[in-house]
Amino acid sequence: MRISTAICIIASLTATDAFTVSTPSATRSTALDAVSRDNFLKQVAGAATAVAVSGIANPLAAFAETEVNLPSGVSYVILKKGDGPEPKIGELAGIRFRAEVLQTGIKVDDIFESPEPYYTRVGSGGLLKGVEEVLPMMVMGDRWRITVPNKLAFGPKGRPSSAGKPRIGNDAIIIFEVEMVSMPGREQELIDLIGDD
Repeated sequence: MRISTAICIIASLTATDAFTVSTPSATRSTALDAVSRDNFLKQVAGAATAVAVSGIANPLAAFAETEVNLPSGVSYVILKKGDGPEPKIGELAGIRFRAEVLQTGIKVDDIFESPEPYYTRVGSGGLLKGVEEVLPMMVMGDRWRITVPNKLAFGPKGRPSSAGKPRIGNDAIIIFEVEMVSMPGREQELIDLIGDD
C-alpha cells in the first residue's frame, strides 16, 4: 500500500468534522449510545472519499493488517476478508467468536469449535455494545479482532461469575475475535436449493 493512500484515508477519517450536522439536544437513546448516526455517516463518507481519491480497487485492502480506531474507542483488525453479503440492521447472522479480558487473559467465552454458531440479530443489543457497533461493518466470511473498551464492554461494575462463566473485573477491556459465518435467508446455496418465492 502506498504511504500517500494510507495518509489520505487516515486524514479523511479524522477530518470529517467539517460535515457536522447540528441535532436537537433531546434525542432518543439507541443501543449504541456512544456512537451517533452522524459520526457513523461521517466515517463512511470520509472512507468513501478517500477510496475514490486514492483509486483503491478493494477499499478494505487499505485496512488489512492495520488497526482501525473508531471514535467510540473501539478498534479492530481485519484478520480475514470475506466476500459474502453485508448484514442489514435487524437481520439474523451466525457468528463464531472468542473473547478474553486484555488485562488478565481470562477467557470470557469461546465458541469457535462449537458445532453451531451463535445466532444474533444485527443491532439488537444482544452482544457487547462495542461488538454491536462493528458487526454491521462486516460481511459474511470476515474474521475481525475487536478491542472493546471498558465503557462499551462490562463497564465499571464488571460481571459477576455465574454457572460456566468467569467473573469479569471492573473496567475490563475485552478482546473479541469474531467471524461472520452465516446469514440465514441470504445464503445463495440455500436460495438456489429452496427458491426465493
